Amino acid sequence: MSSSGGSGQSGKESCSFCGKQAHEASRLIAGPPGLFICADCVDLCHVIIHPDPQQGGEAVAETAPRTLDEVPSPRELYSELQRYVIGQEEAKRTLSVAVHLHYRRLVHLDALASREKAEGEEDVQIEKSNILMIGPTGSGKTLMAKTLASVLDVPLAIGDATTLTEAGYVGEDVENLLLKLVMAADYDMAKAERGIIFIDETDKVGKATQNVSITRDVSGEGVQQALLKILEGTVANIPPQGGRKHPEQQYLQLDTTNILFICGGAFEGLPEVVAERLNARKVGFRPGEEKKESEELPDIEDPNERARLYGKVQVQDLIKFGMIPEFVGRLPVLTALQPLDEEDLVKVLTEPRNALVRQYQQFFQMEGGELEFTPGALREIARIARERGTGARGLRSVVEDLMRDILFEISEDSIRGKKTIIDESLVTALDEDETVPAPKTEDLGVDLSANEDDRNDGAAPPAGDTAARHQS
Repeated sequence: MSSSGGSGQSGKESCSFCGKQAHEASRLIAGPPGLFICADCVDLCHVIIHPDPQQGGEAVAETAPRTLDEVPSPRELYSELQRYVIGQEEAKRTLSVAVHLHYRRLVHLDALASREKAEGEEDVQIEKSNILMIGPTGSGKTLMAKTLASVLDVPLAIGDATTLTEAGYVGEDVENLLLKLVMAADYDMAKAERGIIFIDETDKVGKATQNVSITRDVSGEGVQQALLKILEGTVANIPPQGGRKHPEQQYLQLDTTNILFICGGAFEGLPEVVAERLNARKVGFRPGEEKKESEELPDIEDPNERARLYGKVQVQDLIKFGMIPEFVGRLPVLTALQPLDEEDLVKVLTEPRNALVRQYQQFFQMEGGELEFTPGALREIARIARERGTGARGLRSVVEDLMRDILFEISEDSIRGKKTIIDESLVTALDEDETVPAPKTEDLGVDLSANEDDRNDGAAPPAGDTAARHQS
């Protein structure tokens, strides 16, 4: 559209809304041929669309972005984690407190920067609380990081430590983690500097041996040293396109001082390290002390005992495992996640807001039908996932393999107006590499296809239709 001031008009043009002539309006904005709108009407439209609540206008229905002044309490963060993560009570509490303290620390730093220091006021250095989560695959480490970032409305970058190398070696540079965060923040550097970086498989960069090698350890200690720089806080130079293949491009500078780092890993073999430490303590008890008969050596082959040993991990255990002391020291918050049992896995399937079963049930409702998983089917799915050792992550592959075969064979007509029942026999057939039989169905007693025609004709659907479509 073009615009012109009133002084340059012939006097025939006028606002199509209020009728002001060109010489009466400060500006006329031309639209389609013969149509104009004046600047006053533009301002009026803006007021109508975006009213001022302070002047009695109705607020526009939109969500205001969360600021760090509105940092959720630990209990609020815990409640959000409860909606998505099953079990792991201790880990959820630990993370809720640590994340709350971190972002309250940033609010405090902002307040200090905005005022002059009072006479006699001491400078108290509040360190950030980077987090190390130890737990098996599929226990919820990544999901917790995603949930916390979503609640806080901060950018999140997820990386895999196994892909990282020192700068100059083949692989992904550590700086690329920071680039992912900048991209997640839409290149808003201030926002990126208050984001979260989750580094998974951290245990894979542990030193293979405690003997220091004279050669550079590209995949182990060297990566820990490279990560150490950004964990403790530095101004990093980041190539906008990633990598070092474009030396001519201008680097982005990112201060990592206030970025929250969450590291995770399975740390296989760590229970043995803990058991060895506990055993040594029992063998070398002080003179005058008597060894309690109940104190037996840990049975590391017992899954429950291994889970207990993970909960007793200390800094010296991580160092003996192969992590350098400086790296561990930059991860002061340590929490252990427990393997999920079959009961927990069943809850993962059904209870969270984004549970897999709920997703498929929603799909069937969209098609005018219902979907039911019997308790036996849910237990069988959980058993298969647990036997595969993939935890909650393995549930998706089992359910999707099962539903793929079922949905491929059935049509929309066989879904509409019927309840499709997934029982244990279907899951067992999938596990035994047999052809998955057709699921049982029950008639809901509602002719939804006829109701669909009524809706197309503009008639209101009967009450029974609504009830049937929302029943789960």
